[in-house]
Amino acid sequence: MDERVSASNIASALMSEHSPLAMMVVNPFTDQLTAANPAACTWLGIEASLLLAVPFSHRLSASLALWISFTGEALENKAAWSDDLVILDMQRQPYRVEVYAQSIEGTEQLLLTLIDRHAAEQRRAKAELGRQHRQGEVGWQRVEQVFDRIEKQNQLILGAAGEGIYGLDSEGKTTFVNPAAERILGWSTEDMVNHDAHLMFHHTHADGSHFPVQQCSIHASFSDGQVHRVDNEVFWHKNGEAIPVEYTSTPIFEMGRLVGAVVLFRDIRERKHAEQQLRDALAEVETLKQRLELENEYLQEEIKAELNYRDIVGHSPAVAKLVEQIEMVAPTSANVLISGESGTGKELIARAIHAGGTRSDRPLIRVNCAAIPRDLFESEFFGHVKGAFTGAVQDRPGRFELAHGGTLFLDEVGEIPLELQSKLLRVLQDQQFERVGDSRTLNVDVRVIAATNRDLREMIKAGHFREDLYFRLNVFPIGSVPLRYRTEDVPLLARHFLQRACLKFNKPGVRIPPAQVELLQRYAWPGNIRELENIIERQVIVTQDRRVTFDDLLLGETPRSLERLYPLPHSQQPSPEAALLTEQALSQQQRESAVIALTQAGGKVSGAGGAAELLGIKPTTLASRLAKWRIDPREFRQRKMF
Repeated sequence: MDERVSASNIASALMSEHSPLAMMVVNPFTDQLTAANPAACTWLGIEASLLLAVPFSHRLSASLALWISFTGEALENKAAWSDDLVILDMQRQPYRVEVYAQSIEGTEQLLLTLIDRHAAEQRRAKAELGRQHRQGEVGWQRVEQVFDRIEKQNQLILGAAGEGIYGLDSEGKTTFVNPAAERILGWSTEDMVNHDAHLMFHHTHADGSHFPVQQCSIHASFSDGQVHRVDNEVFWHKNGEAIPVEYTSTPIFEMGRLVGAVVLFRDIRERKHAEQQLRDALAEVETLKQRLELENEYLQEEIKAELNYRDIVGHSPAVAKLVEQIEMVAPTSANVLISGESGTGKELIARAIHAGGTRSDRPLIRVNCAAIPRDLFESEFFGHVKGAFTGAVQDRPGRFELAHGGTLFLDEVGEIPLELQSKLLRVLQDQQFERVGDSRTLNVDVRVIAATNRDLREMIKAGHFREDLYFRLNVFPIGSVPLRYRTEDVPLLARHFLQRACLKFNKPGVRIPPAQVELLQRYAWPGNIRELENIIERQVIVTQDRRVTFDDLLLGETPRSLERLYPLPHSQQPSPEAALLTEQALSQQQRESAVIALTQAGGKVSGAGGAAELLGIKPTTLASRLAKWRIDPREFRQRKMF
């Protein structure tokens, strides 16, 4: 026979249709209300056809733990009584009830008789008042007796529970403690009972700040009569250790009065440890993701660089010496300083050194020191942590960290601010640094290749560059020879750039007549290889007959002003009276020439008729020099020469 039908028959036999007491049959194992008499249905608003609609535990509000204890006692002893349960009606309104339970023979069900405590307390109060008047005795049951009864009724459950459980009276003093609470907190029952629990082990936040009792959720239960659940606080062990816990504080009522609370708590150290490990793992994954993304960006730059500079082109003695130097230093881990004018291929030399060394499987990270804002140098080099400064919304690795195991190329190293040079020197010496805003020291293994078009020795004399940093960088110096000193390489370079330009602009078959090649060799090339490449690309774009010419661009011979600024090698037969210029004098003549060009161009730097075109150099090169010389082109707009 179906157990539900059997329970219904039993209920019909046991519950009177006319009984004023609410009676019902509950199966605690299936969590179902299987039968209820009319008084119960009316009182709780339950329709007989919907008895099985929801689990019975859904009608128990916050007293589920007490219900489990109560049913266990009823099944064990065949009968039980409690006045701690709260039942919800269909409108979720709570009713505190007295419950009498009796085990139904031969089944796993309980017959419950429910009495509204509020109504019962009024009747009892009235009867008690009569007895007190008759007997002349006035008094109330002492609050301590309530907790004695709770302790006796739940002693077995408290002892077996894995969670810590303790009781408090309305003054916050501990009334009972289960063994799990003793084990977790390190305090014995004798230590805790009759002592203020908050002052003993809940007095301080995890960060060490004071935890006022007025803010304690456990003590809030004494005033609002509500259940409070907290999952992120700490209790303090007897030995001073902070124990992360989650807890539930349930108020206890007696005769309609709040008399204390029961606190059930759980040690969540293992969970917190697991969560922290997960957070650390996710943070490491995010850091690796960022690093891979940045490395990918640099690898893409390297791929583009390979497309732009496939090889060192030339067979002049200067190129042969350069290749020999690269082959000597590449297999080592020595720092290299490449010096030379703009456009001579210093980055190409750095890439060749990196490719020929043992670090070639790691990326070459390039830093253009001239393009980094002064206040972002440290962050760009060493990275930063979230919140280190305005705009630092997340951790970001720096260039040194990205270059770990590989090579860092510091282009225009002379532009590094003096105040940062000491930190750069420390990294080169100790291979250690800290991110901006972080106290942790990171170790790196980085080879540094630096390049500059400035005279670092003169900067040292002027106090703009550290001498110790110079010697640390200049372990193996390499000079990048200007194109005017290896004009025998111009034909090879021109044909090399012509071939690439034809592919780039989809113009096959374009050629350079021999006379035009000879003309290219007579030019001084102040912009060096970069200028040669740009001019050839420009002529490939404009040519209409698959022949490139340079008569209009180079005027057939080297201008006298450029001969003064960029003296030709001996093979070009300079005049006997040509003077030898120092680097400082050459720089001064470059400055004077730039001023003349700006005056003629009316302050226009780039474009047709601009100063850069008049000088035969790239606009970016001229802009960089003007910034170094602190020359504002706008000052020349009213001086244009006619």
